[in-house]
Amino acid sequence: MTPPHPLDRPAWGALTRRQSGLAIGDGLAWRFDPAFGPFAATIDDSPASLAALGALVAATGSVVLLQAEESPPPPGARVAFRSSAWQMLASPMEPASDEAGVIRLGEADATEMLDLAQLTKPGPFNNRTHELGEFFGTRRDGRLAAMAGERMQPTGFVEISGVCTHPDHRGQGLAAALTRLVTRRIQARGETAFLHVMADNTGALALYEALGFVRRREMSVIALVAVA
Repeated sequence: MTPPHPLDRPAWGALTRRQSGLAIGDGLAWRFDPAFGPFAATIDDSPASLAALGALVAATGSVVLLQAEESPPPPGARVAFRSSAWQMLASPMEPASDEAGVIRLGEADATEMLDLAQLTKPGPFNNRTHELGEFFGTRRDGRLAAMAGERMQPTGFVEISGVCTHPDHRGQGLAAALTRLVTRRIQARGETAFLHVMADNTGALALYEALGFVRRREMSVIALVAVA
């Protein structure tokens, strides 16, 4: 039997290796500490794994499963949201002139980063999401106008996430420049950059394909909440 690709359940690969220090669970099911994000995973859909996932939802709150095949709802939980996303891999990325003026973001920028994410909704972004990896941004008139960074990190791979632009500054290529920069830095470390785009977001899909990302496979996205 061919082993599953490490990106088929990226949260599992991240939480059982490089980002294990952020994991909550019992070995059969893991999730990121909710302050960092909602993503969770099991290694398989065995009854024991699903039972562990159900217990995790009951104990810690709602989770999101992002994986190649949809898992059955675990005992004690129900599906609150169901969709699909394209997982995309980056082609080799070269430096670009429009990366001038990009700055490294840190703890001092955390409130602005969260505010921008809540305004633009690029995907789950919680109080400590900015600590998951490198984040870069662009300022206009002293205000954070755009940002992009890293999220899940299975061995050999780094996910690009949090890509967003303030509505007042769209159409200037800021998100594209930041995505190229983050991608290039991941590749310089000898790793593969990947990202996820909701399947119905045709505009974002076109943007990333123009930047050189290729579709790897369609992924299931489900949010689970505890049964009352």
